[in-house]
Amino acid sequence: QVQLVESGGGLVQPGGSLRLACAASGSIFSINAMGWYRQAPGKQRELVAVYPTGGSAHVADSVKGRFTIFRDNAKNTVDLQMNSLEPDDTAVYYCKAVIRVAIFPSQPYDFWGQGTQVTVSS
Repeated sequence: QVQLVESGGGLVQPGGSLRLACAASGSIFSINAMGWYRQAPGKQRELVAVYPTGGSAHVADSVKGRFTIFRDNAKNTVDLQMNSLEPDDTAVYYCKAVIRVAIFPSQPYDFWGQGTQVTVSS
């Protein structure tokens, strides 16, 4: 069994910063990628940033220059540093990992965290 546990959401004023953290644990054989998505009320879930194993980080244009993704392969963690937050960044943020589980390593599966609310408001 694999779990993704997120932390770090909350309420912040426009222009402020937050750092989200996500840790994967369980019967992990390997991780292909880790990243962050978000879903605002009434909108579809969208990619924020992703960090493939052995590859380069990709950040959505809407947050480029403000958000940075950090990944620690040894600890199976991925963080999202969010600066210069805007009201439009308000959403539930989800951690996602593409993982090969120990009992069936030939097939990668998508795993999602429970989501953490980020609210940007004065």
